[in-house]
Amino acid sequence: MKGIVLPDCTARAERGYGGLLGESSPMQELYGQISKASHAQSSVLIQGESGTGKDLAARLIHKCGPRAKGPFVPVDCGGLSATLIESELFGHVRGAFTGAVQNRNGLFQAAQGGTIFLDEIAELPLDLQVKLLRALQEKEVRPVGGTSALKVDFRVIAATNQDLDASVRKGEFRADLYFRLQVVTLRMPSLRERKEDIPLLATHFLEKHKAPGGSGHSFSEAAIRSLLAHDWPGNVRELEHRIERALALSSGPIIDAADLDIDRSNGRRVSMPESGEVIPLRQLEKAAILNCLKIAGADKQLAAAMLGIGITTLYRKLKQYRDSPHEGAKSAQS
Repeated sequence: MKGIVLPDCTARAERGYGGLLGESSPMQELYGQISKASHAQSSVLIQGESGTGKDLAARLIHKCGPRAKGPFVPVDCGGLSATLIESELFGHVRGAFTGAVQNRNGLFQAAQGGTIFLDEIAELPLDLQVKLLRALQEKEVRPVGGTSALKVDFRVIAATNQDLDASVRKGEFRADLYFRLQVVTLRMPSLRERKEDIPLLATHFLEKHKAPGGSGHSFSEAAIRSLLAHDWPGNVRELEHRIERALALSSGPIIDAADLDIDRSNGRRVSMPESGEVIPLRQLEKAAILNCLKIAGADKQLAAAMLGIGITTLYRKLKQYRDSPHEGAKSAQS
């Protein structure tokens, strides 16, 4: 659902709110929570599975709040390089490290007077969590290599698809930062929890992705039944991908169940070895990941959601496969 222009915040309708769409009870409750959160200045933590629209909720909170005229700075914590993440967030001074030829502002400074959105906050390394906590408490940042802190006016909205309570118990996420972030907590409902919204969403995506000047399309009853029967592990993002693909491959104005290819994609599984044959777990894992990427049309966010892993984990696995393309074959021979 990315790329949808957010309307006037006063124009909340039963069918949707901003870029979020749905008229089910879970979504109506969410709209009310977003409306209240937008008028607060506290940190907000948005929790929910991948593909549920956490980024849209964050943008809506910003747009409908007192900081709407300020910048909205999205940060993918899982996509930042581990060696540069501190510099990206807090900036650096000239000479701080090799290649730092001039002073550079970080993303927190870019969010001056507005909102910084920390997506996939659970992927932030523990040492950076300490510095983030200080930035939240003191409203100041210290650039890498700098000797003094700089005051910055920003609001933080964070999001995660992981269970931060469990991460805190495992020592993977700082409890003090967790408590600081969850002053206001929103939970994005999964598409499984609001299946009554699927026809509305599917029709919306049908209109959104139709060819410019092309004729209208509609769904057959069998297609709607197929959409409603699917569990949608990738949530709204997976639904949009499925509709866009069906439009590209359909041969007529009616989208049928066969065009959606849901049954066949659900049935694709990594082949199990014959009796007596042993295949290393890493080889099966690689086959499962590459197969899922193919099903997801190379959409890594969607593939990670369908696999039930974090996007950072997926990137790490893919890097391993690039660095050692014959790893599975070697393992099988050992």
